[in-house]
Amino acid sequence: MDSLWTDRIAAGALGMRSSAIRDLLKLTTQPDMISFAGGLPAPELFPTEEIAAASEQALVEAPLATLQYGPTEGFAPLREMVAGWVGRLGLSVPADQVLITAGSQQGLDMIGRLLIDPGAPVAIEEITYLGALQAWQTCQPNYLRLPIDEGGLDVEALAALLAGGARPRFLYIVSCFQNPTGVTLAPERRARLVELAARYSLPIVEDDPYGELYYEGQRTTPLAALDIAMHGEPRHVVYLGTLSKLLAPGLRVGWIVAPRPLLDQLVMLKQGLDLHTGSMAQAVAYYACRDGLLDQHIPRIRALYGERRDAMLAALAGERAMPAGTRWTRPGGGMFLWLTLPEQIEAEALLERALAQKVAFVPGHQFHPGGGGANTMRLNFSHSGPAQIVEGVRRLGAALWAGA
Repeated sequence: MDSLWTDRIAAGALGMRSSAIRDLLKLTTQPDMISFAGGLPAPELFPTEEIAAASEQALVEAPLATLQYGPTEGFAPLREMVAGWVGRLGLSVPADQVLITAGSQQGLDMIGRLLIDPGAPVAIEEITYLGALQAWQTCQPNYLRLPIDEGGLDVEALAALLAGGARPRFLYIVSCFQNPTGVTLAPERRARLVELAARYSLPIVEDDPYGELYYEGQRTTPLAALDIAMHGEPRHVVYLGTLSKLLAPGLRVGWIVAPRPLLDQLVMLKQGLDLHTGSMAQAVAYYACRDGLLDQHIPRIRALYGERRDAMLAALAGERAMPAGTRWTRPGGGMFLWLTLPEQIEAEALLERALAQKVAFVPGHQFHPGGGGANTMRLNFSHSGPAQIVEGVRRLGAALWAGA
């Protein structure tokens, strides 16, 4: 009886694995646990009053649009609003080139279903977002892994790959404050990447959930904006965005900006997945943000997360906090930094000792689709306050020294 269903699982689904991050969330709900594991926004920043007021407004001003089935493309006022937001970044597109999704994670799932056949080559960063790898597990791509460093993707390695005849279905890249490493693609590499896309007709899937979360300097220009500047319209770059890091992840509201031919295909695919993103969530997002809430709210997020990033960097650099030879990234924004331990220390084994010390992180091998990274880890700094961060790093250090 137990095998009635499991024996019938499709071949592409047999390799599915649970996310270590989602599994760790079950442990990190313990009140005395300090978690650097999840990519969770700070709950004290959720604009609960504005969202409550928006819920009431939506039901009063647009009850049918809020509670009834809606168009697959999304709630029209929200699409107009998103077109305005991305337009300020240089993505000058009409609202009919915006598709509202159930978070940008659904956008990744849809792109995989539409573009990846079993064995199809897909170019990715050698350390990349775990959620994308999970979304495409059943598609069974052949990953072409490209190195990254402090300046982001090694674009010249991609150029060599393309010059050698490789033709990926697309390149996937988290362009700003990458999850998990925190690195950002350098401006000169962005220009070169868009040039390569044009030369080799390379599609690019740009995932940009963290671009607004910069704590120094200015907002980085998306690849999609450079693509539009070159061609006058979206051609090579599909752009994914989300409200999860800026408003509230529980709403599950994201978007895709894409060339019309691709967008039409994505709409037909979405019709079979969920008909449309939840009407209530879309309406609440629209009414909460239509009068400029994000322009007021995002600077508060930047200030708080910037302070927390600084607290984590200072704690890691403290005397005897980390063993000699330990390195970490210094991100200019986002929610994560990447820590590399001395080669003889395995993060998976360290996690057991860390959990005993009541501190959690994500072992880095989860983000290496080609294997490796046993001595690396991802640390989140957005969810815990500065005092918790200092204490959490102390506990992590205690776990490290206990195993030395």
